[in-house]
Amino acid sequence: MTDAEGAPPGAPGPADARASAPTPTDRPAAPTPAPTDRPGAPAPSPAATRRRLTWEIWLVLGVSLLGSATLAILNLVDRLTIDIPLGDQSATLNPPANERPWLDLLYQLRRIAFLALPAFLALYLLSANGRSAARRIGLDLTRPWKDLRDGVVLAALVGIPGLGVYAIGRALGITVEVRASGLDGIWWTVPVLILAALANALVEEVVVVGYLAERLRELRWQVPAILVVSALLRGSYHLYQGPGMAIGNVAMGVLFAWYYLSPRWGHRVLPLVIAHTLIDVVAFVGYQLLPEAWLTALGLA
Repeated sequence: MTDAEGAPPGAPGPADARASAPTPTDRPAAPTPAPTDRPGAPAPSPAATRRRLTWEIWLVLGVSLLGSATLAILNLVDRLTIDIPLGDQSATLNPPANERPWLDLLYQLRRIAFLALPAFLALYLLSANGRSAARRIGLDLTRPWKDLRDGVVLAALVGIPGLGVYAIGRALGITVEVRASGLDGIWWTVPVLILAALANALVEEVVVVGYLAERLRELRWQVPAILVVSALLRGSYHLYQGPGMAIGNVAMGVLFAWYYLSPRWGHRVLPLVIAHTLIDVVAFVGYQLLPEAWLTALGLA
């Protein structure tokens, strides 16, 4: 999960993109040259098209998560170079932005909107030439119950061991105390935390898994390389929580990218969005609503 500090994810035509998308073991075709603006002008070479896609990837990552990653790295350097042990430090997710509740609500909604915006940019770029990006990466409602089932299973596979990773990291002193919510108990707190969880899930799963995997496959990257890059990127912007949680997020990234790229699961991002949203809702809302004694017993306070 991400926050303001660490921060603080098809085939042509209306047919289902899965019917024609290449499997991860297939070698994707070379990128299709973009049409030229001038009649009779030569089409861009494959090398020029690859350069354009490479720049596009860097720009999308730059406006979405690379800023969070670099900030998290600097934050970790800061934490490791002060006299306070890492285990005695803390990080607050979803902090308040203003002392006045009505203005704080507007700040929170603004943050959430701009947090999710890069996901829609990635979808827009994937929908070039009239293709449906939502169908291409499986962000549609063609199989809602199966996606919901897979999302719940993935959330359990990640969330339950994640508590153990957090507890072990705290015991070893390599994970900071993560306070999942710093908001006061106002009437809008829980809805805002749920929206924040959904925004985190959208930007991470759409960009880090769906968009990145599709573009790297167009550049003829192999599946293992895509898994590594996607997982390391996910871990990088969680470094502000300490190396322990970053490693846990790398493992989550491998699982999620493998699920998306596996032909068995149909190249679908929606189950990942559901799983990520559930994990963050439990963390954000649970931290907000559980009594202090329970949080202490769970090692979360």
